[in-house]
Amino acid sequence: IAVAVVRAQVEQKPSLETTEGTGINITCLHPKIQSSELIYWYQQLPGRGPELLVSIHRDSKKLPDSAGHVWVSVDRSSSALWLAEPRRGDAAVYYCALG
Repeated sequence: IAVAVVRAQVEQKPSLETTEGTGINITCLHPKIQSSELIYWYQQLPGRGPELLVSIHRDSKKLPDSAGHVWVSVDRSSSALWLAEPRRGDAAVYYCALG
C-alpha cells in the first residue's frame, strides 16, 4: 500500500517592525494550498502559547476586536494580516497555518 503525505507549506518573513500607531501588513505565502483548506492566523504574545485570531477561506474578514483584518488573494496563494494601529501590546509572533 502506497501512502502519500502532502504537507502544506507556508512562507513568512522572519521579522517585521513598525512604530506604535503605524499600520503594518504581515504577509503569508501558501502557493500549494488545497481548495478545501482554511487559512489560520495566530498571535503568540511573549511567554504565552499561540492564540487563534481568525480562520478564513477567501475574501477578507475583520479581526474580532476590529484592530485590523485578514485578506486572501483571489487565487488563495497568499494572505495577509493588517494591523491598523498596532500598540506595544501587539508586539508578538504572528503565524499563519493551513488546515
